[in-house]
Amino acid sequence: MTEVVPFAAPGEGPYGIAQTAPDALWVTLVHADAVVRRAPDGACTRFDLDPGAAPTTIVPAPDGSVWFSRHGDGHLGRITPDGSVTSVPVPGVPYGLALTGDGSLWFTDTEDHRVGVLTPNGAVEVVDLPADCFPAGLAVGPDQALWCTLNQANALARIAPDRAVTVHPLLTPDAGPVGITCSGGHLWFVEIGAGALGRVGLGGRIHEHPLPDRDARPHAIAPDGAGGCWFTEWGAARLGHVDPRGRITHAPPLPPGSEPHGLSVWGQRVWVALESGELARVTANR
Repeated sequence: MTEVVPFAAPGEGPYGIAQTAPDALWVTLVHADAVVRRAPDGACTRFDLDPGAAPTTIVPAPDGSVWFSRHGDGHLGRITPDGSVTSVPVPGVPYGLALTGDGSLWFTDTEDHRVGVLTPNGAVEVVDLPADCFPAGLAVGPDQALWCTLNQANALARIAPDRAVTVHPLLTPDAGPVGITCSGGHLWFVEIGAGALGRVGLGGRIHEHPLPDRDARPHAIAPDGAGGCWFTEWGAARLGHVDPRGRITHAPPLPPGSEPHGLSVWGQRVWVALESGELARVTANR
């Protein structure tokens, strides 16, 4: 079942979405410089940021707070459960985020083509990646290494705990990988330019799974808790699912032109941020 929920004003651009509890949502409004918390009962609290902040990716932390990248002004933002808003300046232009078990917050820098980390003691460190690679998504692998999509280098990068970088080229030219996540002991990622999903194991072997619609432009991906993943098709206004064997299915279509971006999964329910201004709530029977 799919339900579309009105959420933001036209042009505000819901982009990233995270949950700190079932149906307790945090949503970035990339064009409105704001983050909105939506309670399970539908009540919303808005947190306005500095002009030009342009928040994009958002992730939940174990303490109930959320971290988000301020793509427009070079900061990482944080909002605590009691509503306290803080930010930390970082080098470059942050986008993708991943929290590791030691409390470090990693981010991709799309301007200087590297990844950075905000350590628990507040220090910021960087790791260089190949020139002009445009790092996008980040995920923690089952080996506790960081994995990163290199959108313009047509590759994935693995950043080991000792900060050594290994690059894994993709099979399809101009695939344009973006979102990446870990599920079932593998890294799954989307190829926005190729209309496909990809899967890589710890040995570095890459498998590609073409979508039925190669023009769907998949964007974000999240684990389903059962070894598969849910993913958004930004260009086709759809939500898709891939099981551990690579079988691809779709939920009922979203409104035409809704431009689904981020998604968050909790149990059998999937929430999707639609840049058109709504949220989509999909309940799966799996």
